[in-house]
Amino acid sequence: MKIGGYTRKVDELGRVVFPIEIRRKFKIEPGDQMRIYVEGGSIIMKKDQDECVFCAATKNLIELNGKFICHKCLEKANGAEHE
Repeated sequence: MKIGGYTRKVDELGRVVFPIEIRRKFKIEPGDQMRIYVEGGSIIMKKDQDECVFCAATKNLIELNGKFICHKCLEKANGAEHE
């Protein structure tokens, strides 16, 4: 998905300001945590949120020992135990 061809300078502390259009589209608010990782030759940033450790789903999560698992993956895991 491409929203726009924005260019921003990195400041002396390594910061980049997201354009307001992007912040609005992704509901990024001051104080939100951003997850930053490298994928191939790209730097990926996304709003950090709780997600299933197996499939990255963000809905219907259960917390187990500080990790999250969705109901679907939990059912699969429970089925695997009985095989």
